Amino acid sequence: MDRSRLQELLARESSEAARRCPRSRDAYARADHLFGRVPMTWMNKTAGPFPRYLATARGARVTDIDGHEYVDFCLGDTGAMTGHSPAAVAEAVDRRFTELGGSTAMLPTEDAEWVGAELTRRFGLARWSFSLTATDANRWAIRLARAVTGRSKILFNSYSYHGSVDESLIVVGPDGGGMARPGNVGAPCDVTLTSRVAEFNDLDQLERELAHGDVAAVLMEPALTNIGIVLPEPGYLEGVRELTRRHGTLLINDETHTFSAGPGGCTAAWDLEPDLLTIGKAIGGGIPAGAYGLSAELADRLLDRADLDLVDMGGVGGTLAGNALSVAAMRATLEHVLTDEAFAHMAKLSERFEAGVRAGIDAHALPWSVSRLGARTEYRFASPAPRTGTESAAAADTELEDFLHLYLANRGILLTPFHNMALMCPDTTEQDVDLHTEVFAAALSELTA
Repeated sequence: MDRSRLQELLARESSEAARRCPRSRDAYARADHLFGRVPMTWMNKTAGPFPRYLATARGARVTDIDGHEYVDFCLGDTGAMTGHSPAAVAEAVDRRFTELGGSTAMLPTEDAEWVGAELTRRFGLARWSFSLTATDANRWAIRLARAVTGRSKILFNSYSYHGSVDESLIVVGPDGGGMARPGNVGAPCDVTLTSRVAEFNDLDQLERELAHGDVAAVLMEPALTNIGIVLPEPGYLEGVRELTRRHGTLLINDETHTFSAGPGGCTAAWDLEPDLLTIGKAIGGGIPAGAYGLSAELADRLLDRADLDLVDMGGVGGTLAGNALSVAAMRATLEHVLTDEAFAHMAKLSERFEAGVRAGIDAHALPWSVSRLGARTEYRFASPAPRTGTESAAAADTELEDFLHLYLANRGILLTPFHNMALMCPDTTEQDVDLHTEVFAAALSELTA
């Protein structure tokens, strides 16, 4: 690839973004009272010198304050996998907050049991509790795992994604041992004191780490997502389950992103048998919500422990967790929006998206790859596709990624800013997918000219 041409094209698209979006540029310049000029500093992870500012969003479309409409394949990095403001969720939230009144009263609602039963139908775990984020669900699942096993460490896959959980920010270093993930901010301690790490798809490394006998749980995504999709090799997930059982270690599946695989995530699609499961983002239809599920046996073991204060000081709750508004949103999402039929529609569109990307890559004989997980598709600057998180991280090319993201955004298409992920929602259409195929092909033609 001609890097000088890439830099010229990137500069051109950056200038075009500034020309097209003067109101967003000015709003960013005025944001003096925000840390990093944005509500959350990760909003600065965007191609170009400033983020586009949101005006409206509905279904698979968003509009910025400069009046430009976009086909949204980012969908809030999975948080809006339902599409933006789905009618059923909007109605449920309005009824709970306006008609019935009250969003948080420290009292349960009957919706909660419905949601728990539906999560059991989808994922198989028998008992459920709620949080506001998947990060919190993971933190609480970790505490329960340590409590019931009496072990101190949690094992993660290198470059897996579990939110801002301190223990999870560990990767495999050059010497094969664990080290802090680059860029981690303000770690409370050396991460190797709390955690162990193994590469995804490496059962030998996993077994070596579990053999120490101090791992309470393996917390993993059934497929890596936030470092680019890394799919499990045949037999890998079955091997993880066998090894964890052999070493007395609990298995926690984080389905927050892998929920894209189907109505019950990878756990149902691939007949997995975790001891706990965590999920967040999409299940609230855009309203903050998360959940963690436990097997009946594990739940009984925990509830039978008189020495565990699971009501007040157990570290497994939050004042707003399980609030009536979030629970109403979860029920509406699961009952009416992210249905079995919706997932079938989304997966079919994702297959079409994958085919379009592959055709563009093949037409220019690029050494890239494309991977798909249900409704989620991602292209990588490596071929064959990376098989571990470390390989996937090494395949990153920020300059190339920024060019593609800016090129697409300037022509009305948004991808997830952290990587080249495209997600389908119930409102996505074949025309939306075909627009990406067309613009992506044009970008590659300019890049390789």
